[in-house]
Amino acid sequence: MADKLEELFRLQESLNDFVFAKQNLRDNNGDLLNMANLRKAAQTGELLGPNTETNEWLRKYLEALKDESRELGDELLWKWWSKDKLDMQNIRVEIVDILHFWLSLAMVAGMDAEKIFEIYMQKNKVNIERQQAGYSKENKDESDNRNIV
Repeated sequence: MADKLEELFRLQESLNDFVFAKQNLRDNNGDLLNMANLRKAAQTGELLGPNTETNEWLRKYLEALKDESRELGDELLWKWWSKDKLDMQNIRVEIVDILHFWLSLAMVAGMDAEKIFEIYMQKNKVNIERQQAGYSKENKDESDNRNIV
């Protein structure tokens, strides 16, 4: 079987393209919208302004991700006086719903499984170095993120 993260990207792209076709969603040229073209625009750096499909779909997927995160939050218990119990089945489903939109965001940003891994490894190193240096808002400096590619 293919790498699991690569397989999730493949499945999500297929699902998104299916939804685009089923809903007859078109790009600015009138062609059927597809993830490959959205990803390509971000990778090549073309059409990245405020009125572009890249910006539009990043916003849409972020809004969906935020809503799914809110739904997950609604499942969490906060009433310490309550006898309620966590619904772990639904919590897990909400987390996977979040993953669906996270994958879509990553694709529209021009990333695939390999790029996610590369950036994660770089950012993880930065985070460890920040913790070793006594990370706080007084010494927070985003310049260490600028070298992540």
